[in-house]
Amino acid sequence: MSRARSSAAVAEVGDRTSRTASWAVFAVFFFNGFNFASWASRLPAVRDSLGFAEAEMGLLLLFAATGSLIALPLSGMVVQRIGASRAVVVFATVSTAGLVVAVLGVGEGSPLAVRVGLFCFGVGTGVWDAAMNLEGAAVEQRLGKAIMPRFHAGFSFGTMAGAGVGIVAAALFVPVQWHLVGAVSMSLVAVLWSVRYFLPAGEVHEADVAPDASADPATAAAPISAAENARSAGRAWLEPRTLLIGLVVLAAALTEGAANDWVSLAVVDGFGTSDAMGAVGLAVFLTAMTGMRLLGTGLLDRFGRVAILRVSAGLALVGLTIFALVPTLWAALVGVALWGTGAALGFPVGMSAASDDPRHAAVRVSVVATIGYSAFFVGPPLIGFLAEVVGYREALLVIALPVVVGLFAISAARPLPGAAGFAPDAAAPAQGLGDQAEDRAQDPAEDVATGQPN
Repeated sequence: MSRARSSAAVAEVGDRTSRTASWAVFAVFFFNGFNFASWASRLPAVRDSLGFAEAEMGLLLLFAATGSLIALPLSGMVVQRIGASRAVVVFATVSTAGLVVAVLGVGEGSPLAVRVGLFCFGVGTGVWDAAMNLEGAAVEQRLGKAIMPRFHAGFSFGTMAGAGVGIVAAALFVPVQWHLVGAVSMSLVAVLWSVRYFLPAGEVHEADVAPDASADPATAAAPISAAENARSAGRAWLEPRTLLIGLVVLAAALTEGAANDWVSLAVVDGFGTSDAMGAVGLAVFLTAMTGMRLLGTGLLDRFGRVAILRVSAGLALVGLTIFALVPTLWAALVGVALWGTGAALGFPVGMSAASDDPRHAAVRVSVVATIGYSAFFVGPPLIGFLAEVVGYREALLVIALPVVVGLFAISAARPLPGAAGFAPDAAAPAQGLGDQAEDRAQDPAEDVATGQPN
């Protein structure tokens, strides 16, 4: 009896630790989004201060994307080496310092300082992003339920907050450097406090890969050696499923990133309105994304990954087309809302799909994130060059092509057998949009005992 009580107490402590870690991860996602949207919401003012044309703005944004693209292939190994919490601390600091240098360069009228700062911002944000997604995947596996969309909703809440502060700052004509230095410094302090509540270092991998005493020894998972980790990092780039998930995330990243980079400018220049209204356009997009991410966990549990991703891609295409082609601002903002709704789930679902096998999650998430972030390498200059010819709104239509291509890769996101949180009760009748039954066929395992929505 005492042994049973002891086991129950240990389980309760573990559940409490996991729940606390989930809130800590949520907070880190929030402040990552807050920093990005704080910068994105002031892009019209940055453009005016530097006197840049459309193509020059595209090349400027390319520096941040280049930093992320260089850092991301190494992010999996970095996180395995120093742990998720230390990786977040180090690279959130690098990201914040880079953005401070960039906005001080804007204030001084120094494009070189802005480019250097944005490159460091990209390096820091890329590894920070990968580390928090890996920690989120570990918490998701530990809790046994699909909560990654909620973490990404935390990112979206952060972007809403950042855009909201940006609207006020733009309306009050607060200088960019004053606004952003204060905002990102505050967020860094909050991140450094939050990571103290991540899952204990080393505990995740031991729990995820250690053999279960009640399981068949022949089928129990064995710990992965350092040599096997190194080999798996190379093999992940040759895995068809991982690469197809990367293609889905690439389309999602282009759909989301194009809006983050260009919606405010497209609203201002496309409709001849104020910088504050440009920030409102970005806020509409981010609010729609946030709402969909909050609903995402329930929708994914009910209908399955594949069906939801297909519907999301359709909404993104419709919203993007409306925004680019309608002549009135209010109708364009409706298109922005549909666009944001459709763009919400691709990235978080891709991260969850890459993390289905915890033993290889770090390297696969690194591969998928690298492919996804390559969107930010190609997207800004391409749209900037096109905008000089056809305008910002019309140039954004180019994003429709990768969204259509990504539709053909969505089936790769079906859960692997035993993936936490994606194993419906086998006794329940098939229902929904048709792909839930396909998801079940891929994952016949029993529900995890803790797999209830939080």
